[in-house]
Amino acid sequence: MTSIYFGEEHESFRRTVRQFLETEVAPHAREWEEARRIPRETFRRMGDLGLLGILFPEELGGTGASIFHALAFLEELPRSLMGGFVAAVSVQQFIATGAIHLHGTREQKRRWLEPSIAGTEVGAIAISEPDTGSDVAAIRTTARRDGDTWVIDGAKTWITNGVEGDFVVVACRTDRDAGAGGLSLIVVEADTPGFSRARLRKMGWHSSDTGELTFENVRVPLGNLVGEENEGFYLIMETFVLERLVTAATSVGSCRLALEETRKYIFERQAFGRPIGKFQAIRHRLADLHAELEAAAQLVYHAAWLHEKGENPVAEACMAKLLATELSKRTADECLQFFGGFGTVEEYPIERFFRDSRFGTIVAGTSEIMREIISKAVLDGVAFPRREVDEVDEVEVAAKPAEPAETAETAEPAKTAETAENSVAGEPDAFAEFPVPPELLDADVTETLDAVFTEALLTPGPGPVPPGPTIHDAVTLVTGPISLGPSVPVPTNVAELFATLPLRFRVDRASGWSARFHFRFKDVPRSDWTVAIEDGACRTLEGHDGLADCVVTTTEKTYLAIECGQLSPETAFLLGKVKVSNIGAMTRFGRMFRKATT
Repeated sequence: MTSIYFGEEHESFRRTVRQFLETEVAPHAREWEEARRIPRETFRRMGDLGLLGILFPEELGGTGASIFHALAFLEELPRSLMGGFVAAVSVQQFIATGAIHLHGTREQKRRWLEPSIAGTEVGAIAISEPDTGSDVAAIRTTARRDGDTWVIDGAKTWITNGVEGDFVVVACRTDRDAGAGGLSLIVVEADTPGFSRARLRKMGWHSSDTGELTFENVRVPLGNLVGEENEGFYLIMETFVLERLVTAATSVGSCRLALEETRKYIFERQAFGRPIGKFQAIRHRLADLHAELEAAAQLVYHAAWLHEKGENPVAEACMAKLLATELSKRTADECLQFFGGFGTVEEYPIERFFRDSRFGTIVAGTSEIMREIISKAVLDGVAFPRREVDEVDEVEVAAKPAEPAETAETAEPAKTAETAENSVAGEPDAFAEFPVPPELLDADVTETLDAVFTEALLTPGPGPVPPGPTIHDAVTLVTGPISLGPSVPVPTNVAELFATLPLRFRVDRASGWSARFHFRFKDVPRSDWTVAIEDGACRTLEGHDGLADCVVTTTEKTYLAIECGQLSPETAFLLGKVKVSNIGAMTRFGRMFRKATT
């Protein structure tokens, strides 16, 4: 069909991809499935053709093409006739190397990203573990500093490209007490001593190697850390929308191919003196599948368009992934039925379609998790802010030295989150509904419960809002509660922000609670502030005073946006824009203050 999303340049690229797959890959499908591996020269050939760097910039060896070139490529991948081939190539290009591209140093890109684009090296990403499944906070693989190296111990499982890959980006625990906030991404190369791998045998995706990885006193340089220490979870999160679009697009391609193969068969197969494709029962079922496929495909394209525009189509990507993967599973099942007994034998591709389609509703977020995220958006009113693209530091970075240990004044171990009180309707609080440790999928393609982005709906209370004080009425040090009405002018800098905190303090929620918070802002000269809550009063002062129950590190821009309702605190936390040492204390802190309003 004619599309507003695909032009001739996309269709020309699609034809090139299709020709490569049908002439150089599909004829070997049965052989590679039985061997349970993809020959390495196939990756090199794809690199030579520019098929492994579609979204990467030209200076890294990529083509710098659009997301719709990527979708055209992904929709054609199933013509390899191997779901495992689709998985291996998708992980190689769109998932394993994403964090290196966005946050890696020049040296890291030279060592791992450029060879991956060229197809001379194959990459993997390792998140899931044998005992953790969906709970990222329970990840046990650890990485500790020892001189100029990381020492990694632990195990991973369900890792695509994990057995034959040249390098693997490993999610490791670098802070034992920080839950999801204590993970880092560290690259381990295949020949590193202490790193061993074993192949898993699956019901489908036979051509892709899926591995169990073991790390025993594995030592890698400090420079193998991708991005910042303890920010691994946030780096993984950045890929979620694209990851789900990848899965949705390949599912659309699988549906199309299954329907094409079925159409050929039903007009060749004779029953009762005519082709079975002339029977209404079959025709109408296929008509329904075609209509549903077109609808699912258009949703994938719309979500991709939003993504390319810089939006954050979390819900739309989840909808696309849910519909496309469930449809792919059902299409394979229906089409196998039309093939009858022939659909169950390996000589016909529909048998493989049936086995391989089952993986789509599991990887990149199960259908159940997709539904939960969608329900948060459409029922609970969760809004996802536009993506913010940070500048990547392209300076050659040497291995980072160990940071000095934090003192008791600047940090304390993370404590168990306290049970938060219910919010008062119509008064959303900063850091209200702060997230519990999020979940990851129990497969190698990571995923999280985006539902932790819970954000209260802004429902104005009845009646006029009385005028509030001006910023100049506030003082930096306040020893008791001030009742000046619910409206406080929007602060424009850190000093004004802390001046307004006592004015927004909810004394009715402070009974019997004492706590001290140290704030550190990374981007302003007056960086250190203290907020003390005690005896039903709130004090704020510049500098760090006393022993902190919670340390908060962020930027002025981020915290002002949170206080003024422009940025969800949960989103800021999960994107690594805010770090806290005690989530439970910060949750309660947020409920102590009204938002700054105009």
